[in-house]
Amino acid sequence: MSDSNTPLIYVKSGCPWCSEATEFLDDHGIEYKTVDVHADSKAFEEMKKISGQSKAPTMVWNGEILADFGAAELEPWLRERDLI
Repeated sequence: MSDSNTPLIYVKSGCPWCSEATEFLDDHGIEYKTVDVHADSKAFEEMKKISGQSKAPTMVWNGEILADFGAAELEPWLRERDLI
């Protein structure tokens, strides 16, 4: 996992919601780390363990988890936490 100040996003290659989420973060100047769970089976198991599901994207940030989301869910989640 990443340090809590830098969001870690579990993604799947070819996932449109994953691309949408990372583009949203890019557009808002938010640095993040990604890990492709298709390429890393250990990361896939970790994502399932922390989120309770197998869908991506899943983000871990400041000890909180946002799972199976797109920009429509990401934006209010970030606003509620005064992160954008």
